Amino acid sequence: MAIDLDTAYELHPQVAIRPEPFGALAYHYDNRRLVFMKHNDVVTVVKSLSQNPSLRAALESCQVEETRWPAFIAALDSLQSSEILRVR
Repeated sequence: MAIDLDTAYELHPQVAIRPEPFGALAYHYDNRRLVFMKHNDVVTVVKSLSQNPSLRAALESCQVEETRWPAFIAALDSLQSSEILRVR
């Protein structure tokens, strides 16, 4: 399932995020996947997802320029495929 700008997402409750200089590590305790989030701004958006009514609102609230949205959508789609994110 592809990421949709108008859908509400959240960090999976079984995922822990550990800040790192390059961004963060996300570890899923159920499936034991370790995922590198390579940019701090992606981490900021991921952390804001649960406080926004949609992905679009999260990107806007984090002041991500619209020209960068395709890269964020690709990154978040990968996080959803790894079960780091889920539909809320």
